[in-house]
Amino acid sequence: MIIAIDGPGGSGKSTVSRRLAERLGWNHLDTGAYYRAATLAALRAGADPEDEDAVVGAVTGHRFDQKDGQMLLDGEDVSTAIRSADVTSAVSAVSSHPELRRLLVREQRKWVAGSGGVNTVVEGRDIGTVVFPAAHLKVWLEASAAERARRRATETGSDLQVVEAELARRDQADAGRAVSPQQPAFDALHLDTTALEVDAVVERILDLLPRRGRP
Repeated sequence: MIIAIDGPGGSGKSTVSRRLAERLGWNHLDTGAYYRAATLAALRAGADPEDEDAVVGAVTGHRFDQKDGQMLLDGEDVSTAIRSADVTSAVSAVSSHPELRRLLVREQRKWVAGSGGVNTVVEGRDIGTVVFPAAHLKVWLEASAAERARRRATETGSDLQVVEAELARRDQADAGRAVSPQQPAFDALHLDTTALEVDAVVERILDLLPRRGRP
């Protein structure tokens, strides 16, 4: 089984999906980390984030993997490096390139296929619409703009107004992508996390699972 957890930044999808995978004893895949790792590779190569050919050329040939909660780029743990300000400011432009998205979707599907049939919780912005459109359960997490900004500012230690502006910019860019725009799947179940603790969100998702998938 695959559970697709989608939603905008700050909606809680990373924390919720990890906690959910722990509760179920399933694998967990953070697809957003792939785009951040690709952005890091492009920046290290001196590629212009807006130049699709340069980005794809810089990223092609690198090995992407996740293991024990770490994002690996050619075997290097880049979990901290991909959260830098430079990567954060460039990832939206990098992830907008169609060929780059096709490359990383292949990598993400390969990761799940290589898990030996183990059930997986997959999080991102286009899991239910593009990466795994046949997922057994699709959940779209959302929250108020103010709450999303508060969470992200608390997580990163950044200025709240700066975070609000960055989230608004990223939302607009992701929703306006020509390929795989950020939007809920038509059959996704919407869950507003604004006033909910993580465990409460996880319990609600567990209640949506077919009985055979519950722990």
